Amino acid sequence: MKKTFLIQKHSVVAALFVASVASPLALHAQAGPSSGSKADGMDHSASDAKMNMKSMMKENNEKMAAVPMTGNADVDFAQMMRIHHQGAIDMAKSLLRDGKDPQMLKMAKDIISAQKKEIAVLDAFLARNAKPAAGTAK
Repeated sequence: MKKTFLIQKHSVVAALFVASVASPLALHAQAGPSSGSKADGMDHSASDAKMNMKSMMKENNEKMAAVPMTGNADVDFAQMMRIHHQGAIDMAKSLLRDGKDPQMLKMAKDIISAQKKEIAVLDAFLARNAKPAAGTAK
């Protein structure tokens, strides 16, 4: 019972954290049209950027949901945060490709830099502390 509660608690915390970081970028992507066009002559780039952000969030959430919990809060946190941080990098790269606002572009660059450093810390921690699941190779 306690283990199930902890797993649910960590899943909820991870989901809330993802939503809190992703929401500002996702809202920016929805803000309005940007340059670019398709063969039909209509500007689809805002819609494409919105779908790209949506699909990134969906894929990232699916990856996090698929991670088996170990029962070790530190390892579970590091596993989830590593996926979350990579998702933030992917979203920031998308913004650098499609965004226009100088403040948001700077934020995206800062996110990429900071998240890469934190992923390195998480990877080092996991290398020292995570035990591969039975039947899996690292």
